Amino acid sequence: MKRYIAAMDIGTSGCKSILIDESGKVVSSAMEEYPLYSPRPGWNEQDPEDWWRGAHNSLRKAISKSGVSAGEIAAVSLSGQMHGLVAMDANREVIRRAFLWNDQRCAKQCADVLETLDGVDGILRYTNNNLLTGYQGGKILWLREEEPSNYEKMAVALLPKDYIRFKLTGDYVTEVSDASGTGFFDVKNREWSYSLLDKLNIPRSLFPRCVESDVITGEVGAEAAELCGLKKGAPVVGGGGDSVIQTTGMGLIKEGVLGLTIGTAGIVAMGFSQYMDNIGGSLQFFCNNSRELYHVMGVMLAGGGSYQWYRNNLCRPEMDEARAGGLDPYVVMEREAAVSPPGAKRLIYLPYLSGERSPYSDPNLRACFIGLTQTHVKGDMTRAIMESVTYGMRQIARKIQDLKPFEMSRVIVSGGGSNSPLWRQIISDVFQLPVVTVSGAREGGAYGACLVGGVGVGIWKDIHEACGVFLEETRDEPNAANKGVYEETFGIYNDTVPALKPIFDRLANS
Repeated sequence: MKRYIAAMDIGTSGCKSILIDESGKVVSSAMEEYPLYSPRPGWNEQDPEDWWRGAHNSLRKAISKSGVSAGEIAAVSLSGQMHGLVAMDANREVIRRAFLWNDQRCAKQCADVLETLDGVDGILRYTNNNLLTGYQGGKILWLREEEPSNYEKMAVALLPKDYIRFKLTGDYVTEVSDASGTGFFDVKNREWSYSLLDKLNIPRSLFPRCVESDVITGEVGAEAAELCGLKKGAPVVGGGGDSVIQTTGMGLIKEGVLGLTIGTAGIVAMGFSQYMDNIGGSLQFFCNNSRELYHVMGVMLAGGGSYQWYRNNLCRPEMDEARAGGLDPYVVMEREAAVSPPGAKRLIYLPYLSGERSPYSDPNLRACFIGLTQTHVKGDMTRAIMESVTYGMRQIARKIQDLKPFEMSRVIVSGGGSNSPLWRQIISDVFQLPVVTVSGAREGGAYGACLVGGVGVGIWKDIHEACGVFLEETRDEPNAANKGVYEETFGIYNDTVPALKPIFDRLANS
């Protein structure tokens, strides 16, 4: 009997469920959206029950579309937005709406922890990661200070995808890649940092059992099976946090192959075969989805988000033209950008619409165009955004190379930006490396979760064999003639933040 793997990916806008077969082919997919709540600026919440409805509805639809029977599904795996907090009480009920990865309310609590531990170097000794405001750890501390009655009720702190696991199996379990992004996890030893929890007077009992990503964590219960269209008793595999497992779904499991994901954020990532100290804490160094492997990444908060903002606010004529012609607005925009020469006539854009996380961890940074003259036209601005987001990604790639020197052989791109032939060629020219897209990567974290799920039930012996299913879909080779102009403009880009930092601070504090 042919076997299939199912995965559910709990995103911020909705849940995507997919099925793949033993060859790695995506058989079907379905998406269910759900609401986002922002009660105050910088506060972002969702109702975990909305996630569950989105998860079981989308998986049932995907299975129905595929024609696959429930008995043919060998495993269910999970991916999901990282860092969130689902607070559960002793009666196994959700206490309040969940805090999301982009909720910024806990800046004070994170700063207090760093002060207690004598700065970033102090927290790195426990976790190998800075305590970012997006992480779950700061949210737990905020709850303790600002909603003490809810904190007292909390018996377990779950991550978003692990709430879906709980609904599937009735068990509280997480896995190492998602746990790495809580701020309270010892990445080197692949376990909770109990010494840090004790120092901060946080009960160890709040944190679920943590396993490797390919471990079977439980079985689908009768009620969940009925809702999802699954067979009761189907194994549920650990899976992974989306920022990590989507790179597994791109084949990023060892040094030398760089991954760029251009979605709302811009993620620059690489697999590492050994643990490395995250000196300075400007990167995120997590456990990968296979034993002994690690994952390093830097995140630009507004990578593709800068391009989307530009489209929505400054490209209404292009959007109208696209609508009239039945085209994607980006296709119309990029016709103009393609006419602009490499370097966009020395026009630079700083992509700091939301401050920045990497390569600079600084909420005060601001977005702007630098170098505008009367010679520039709109296509130059469009191209400058694409080029400058790529420069920011190259900065992060250099920081990754600082951890461990190595030669990069190619770049794998995914996310919405990878659909642009022009942007792929810009990336190839800026990095002077081949740029490829691979099968499955467009499915995001769900595809990586399927691969990990297949390893968990023995369809593939390990993640290396699982990643052998990838097929190269596009390849762009670097144009050596453009190397000089991009080196020069990249050098100018590198100097902008040091030069403008005092001005950005004055703007942010005025």
